[in-house]
Amino acid sequence: MSTEPPRPTALITGAASGIGAALARLLAAQGHRLILVDREPLPPSSDCETIRADLTDPDDLAVVEDRCRSGLDLLVNNAGFGHPTRFLDTPIEAEIAMARLHMEAVLRLTHAALPPMLERRSGGVVNTASVLGFLPSSTYSASKAWVINFTQATAKMTRPQGVTVMALCPGFTRTGFHDTARMDMTKVPGPLWMSPDEVAEKALRDFAKRKSLSIPGWHNRLIAAVARTLPPSLTIRLLATTDMREPAR
Repeated sequence: MSTEPPRPTALITGAASGIGAALARLLAAQGHRLILVDREPLPPSSDCETIRADLTDPDDLAVVEDRCRSGLDLLVNNAGFGHPTRFLDTPIEAEIAMARLHMEAVLRLTHAALPPMLERRSGGVVNTASVLGFLPSSTYSASKAWVINFTQATAKMTRPQGVTVMALCPGFTRTGFHDTARMDMTKVPGPLWMSPDEVAEKALRDFAKRKSLSIPGWHNRLIAAVARTLPPSLTIRLLATTDMREPAR
């Protein structure tokens, strides 16, 4: 008597909207069993498990960390936020909370999820960074540069054991991200924007190819390529002529 193989399990943070919700829809269509994490209420569903958690809170983070240790096929560290104000105009508590979410939470959840994957020699992690991680423009971009560096370093370690770790670097994406941060994005040209579904589709295609870096959109790949080519001093001078504090995400 044959039995169907168990459905792969994917845990997604920041899953209530935007890129996280788009990834959840695509992964569900691919047959994944979902564990959705967000600080906002998630609608109850018989098809998935939901965890309401603020990952800047140590107790909430510990709950999700324990869930990652129980065994996942895919972890998506997608939760994030930005500030509408410059560094010295932003309360230090808000900066610390962003650093905890973008760096400590990504570090801890990845550290919790990887051992069972490495033991099975299958599975993977997607960490949502940003194309701004290639540009020295803000504390937001600095935290996303950390995500890119950490993810690619970890990918080198896990690849020989069959586990894929990938940094996703979207540019301007039409989500509630900027509205939540009260950012005026009206000056950003329309062609620079992508939909969450476009970003999610590109991310999963690149993940299936076992890439360690995914940059959706040819314009974003061009920005990243130029940023990695220019001397840092020139990049800083160019950014000084623009207002790049608004996160591209």
